[in-house]
Amino acid sequence: MPTYTGISSEAFRHPLDSQAEQALRNLPGFDFLARKFVEFFAERPQLVYLMGNTIQVGPRQYSTIYQIFRECVRDLDIYPEPALFVEQNSQANSYALGQEHPYIVINTGTLDLLNEVEIRAVLAHELGHIKCGHTILIQMAIWARSVASRVGELTFGIGDFVSQGLLLAFYEWRRKAELSSDRAALLVIDDLNTVMTSMMKVTGGSIKYANECSLQEFIKQSENYQALDEDGLNQVYKFLMYTGFQGGMPTHPFPVERLHYLQQWAVSEEYQQIRRGNYQRSPASGAVNVPADSSENEKETLRRQIEELQREINRMKRPDNNS
Repeated sequence: MPTYTGISSEAFRHPLDSQAEQALRNLPGFDFLARKFVEFFAERPQLVYLMGNTIQVGPRQYSTIYQIFRECVRDLDIYPEPALFVEQNSQANSYALGQEHPYIVINTGTLDLLNEVEIRAVLAHELGHIKCGHTILIQMAIWARSVASRVGELTFGIGDFVSQGLLLAFYEWRRKAELSSDRAALLVIDDLNTVMTSMMKVTGGSIKYANECSLQEFIKQSENYQALDEDGLNQVYKFLMYTGFQGGMPTHPFPVERLHYLQQWAVSEEYQQIRRGNYQRSPASGAVNVPADSSENEKETLRRQIEELQREINRMKRPDNNS
């Protein structure tokens, strides 16, 4: 597997990802939401939850997965090493979150469904999110959606500022961010078919009938999906599906679309140049735009967060705040 020493996320970041993020940051209300997110959000409780309800991967815990993970971390030149947790869940899924302490969670359903090289592709994809600094915005999107659905003092006065337009922009960016992470997976695996097979299996793969799934047929399905755009009405339907017309807004592009974008990049000169070692490098080791507290400040940071949380709980318990 290739190793991209010193690589910057800008070397492989999809332009649609960059454009969607800039559009999101330019929207009225984003700066306010970002300030409130920093003020009220604490990621430590999530890490405490994961420590209590999942298995943390390490040299003597899921050692094979840990070795694969460490190689992916090395290949994308990520430092410090994020935490990795395995959650008992039959759904084939994984995700990356965390700002000061980035982490990845992968479900047992993914481990059971995929072979080792396909698991490597999934881990590289999630590390791509961390490498690109996506996790803070992903966390903000989740938080904004939660805030928008709550009323009264529980929203800390933020609810009115989370407009539908802002939520749509968050979802649009999240979908485009997946395209950059798919590129990270391809860089690490260096085999397009393997990455596409992992996508196919996560989309609708079956352990029992795995021998009856065909990557070539899935690629043909992707081509047929692109051909739907020849009818303008189908384009309208696609737009409505992505904007929540049929329920919740999807956080990922449809898998057949991701295949299409990745196939295009796999034959591009940009990808070939990166494989040859000609890529944009980060000025700092690790190339992850995630500030980390020093160990000396960690306890003090946690103490302040707990005090702030306790003050807010006490405020909400006051009789004049109850209705």
